[in-house]
Amino acid sequence: MKKNIIIHSLLIIAIVFLAFICIKSVITPIKFEEKRQQREVAVIKNLSNIRLAEAEFKLVKGRYTADLDSLVLFLQTEPKKEVLKEGSLSDKQLENGLTEAKATKILERAILKAKVRQGLEDIDEIYAYIWDNDKEVVSNGLKGFRRDTIFKNMIETVYKGAYTSENIGQIIYIPFTNGKKFDIQVNNEYTTSQGIHVPLMEVSAHFNTYLADLDNQERVNLIDKEEKLEHFPGLKIGDITAPNNNAGNWE
Repeated sequence: MKKNIIIHSLLIIAIVFLAFICIKSVITPIKFEEKRQQREVAVIKNLSNIRLAEAEFKLVKGRYTADLDSLVLFLQTEPKKEVLKEGSLSDKQLENGLTEAKATKILERAILKAKVRQGLEDIDEIYAYIWDNDKEVVSNGLKGFRRDTIFKNMIETVYKGAYTSENIGQIIYIPFTNGKKFDIQVNNEYTTSQGIHVPLMEVSAHFNTYLADLDNQERVNLIDKEEKLEHFPGLKIGDITAPNNNAGNWE
């Protein structure tokens, strides 16, 4: 009798253990995927913000930077240049060879002359004067054509108030990694087969960084799956081997 009780108890324990294993085998991948998706929202956000920063850096410097700290400093110190536009060139002006750049140069010369010769300082008064009195402006039909360059705070303009100079530095760190920076590579010398110079960059975060503390086997399986598909095992923007408009591999 006692033996039967022991056997029965062992069977119950075995059944409970097997049930636990089965449930765990189902729940573990689900939980892993849920946490992965939650974390990737934050990682993608920072990658997208780095992409914005690198685009502004390239616009000013003509190249990308592989130094993330320098990128942050650039955002904190470089003003954002914007051109306010009023008026446009007619088809006839364009046919006569007048371009946006040439028209802007004509205005710049006229504005300088108005400041020096007429002593004008207010920009609205200057435009009112040159539109009617500057021979080059009048002869080119540029009355009402205006281009004003203004400078704004880079961080406020690019990130629409989402960051300040004090916290913009957080975008260069991979979330859920205790301070690891994104991997970044640049190739500012890349030239296409057509001879076009196209600077390239690639910024990435491997699964082993932001998923490091999750289930090890699930992470290994995920990496193996992506590598077999010849995909980068993680999240990244850009490509160091060919132009792709700095697209993210999740897009």
